[in-house]
Amino acid sequence: GFLGLPVEFEPEVPTRVPSASANVFGVSTESMQLSYDSRGNSVPAILLLMQRHLFALGGLQAEGIFRITGDNSQVEYVREQLNRGVVPEEIDAHCLAGLIKAWFRELPSGVLDSLDPQQVMQCETEEQCTQLARLLPPTEYALLDWAINLMADVVQQEHLNKMNARNIAVVFAPNMTQMADPLTALVYSVQVMNFLKTLISKTLREREYSMVEPTEASYLEPFDDDGDQRPSISCITYTQKDNEEKETAIIAQEPLRASFRNYSQNNETADGEEHSPIPSVYKQISAEDTPTPARNNDIGESSNSSPGNKINPYLLLTKPKEYAT
Repeated sequence: GFLGLPVEFEPEVPTRVPSASANVFGVSTESMQLSYDSRGNSVPAILLLMQRHLFALGGLQAEGIFRITGDNSQVEYVREQLNRGVVPEEIDAHCLAGLIKAWFRELPSGVLDSLDPQQVMQCETEEQCTQLARLLPPTEYALLDWAINLMADVVQQEHLNKMNARNIAVVFAPNMTQMADPLTALVYSVQVMNFLKTLISKTLREREYSMVEPTEASYLEPFDDDGDQRPSISCITYTQKDNEEKETAIIAQEPLRASFRNYSQNNETADGEEHSPIPSVYKQISAEDTPTPARNNDIGESSNSSPGNKINPYLLLTKPKEYAT
């Protein structure tokens, strides 16, 4: 009988590369090209692209950013261009901000859908919210961390954009979950808003431990030719109070965009008291060394401090004994 065509005569069936999806809206992150952000999160490159252009357009300073909607005709045009991996020139910052929200809203499943709604509703403290966020799968966890830091960026410009932690959490909350019943979704979005607001506040407080002032360049420089976003490097000189010895160290500006997850999972001392978070740092070994994005809880965590004795993060620039080689 007929056994089929020889291999050389079989037609080639084109297959799509997983990272080359024709659309970037409404599809799983598994079909998108991924890049690392400045905190080591693996997130879709389209998010980093939109973020970069939003900052370049002065979106962080625009009043009502993420609250005011863009022109519908322009939104559809920009959406089509983004599906081609292109961000049009001279677009409205509000249009781009709206598309960032739409990207989250149109995911096949919401970022927070894997969490038990009852647990979200019962979260009241920062520690409870942080522990609950750690229950997310790695992909959703990275997306939440990216979104929280973006919202924190907005809040840091509140004096210009009029968007405080509550305002930005209110407009993002409906885009982080998907529920069939509109009434249930409305009630749940209030709890999600409180959840997001708590994580934003915690992230902002962690950023206060950084001594490097944020600049516009720190947002625009970390992208390389491949679309990856890498930590900007800043050289600082600090003095230890004990011996007045000056040292020069290289640190990543990543603490400016500190993650709520960078708090140590063992954030209690022996007597149960919480301690101050320490931002992750990179120590320069030679002029040729290039730091890589920080991974989850790599360096910079300690469990031997107390509220009455706050740790100076610069004293931790020397590599701890357990990391010594």
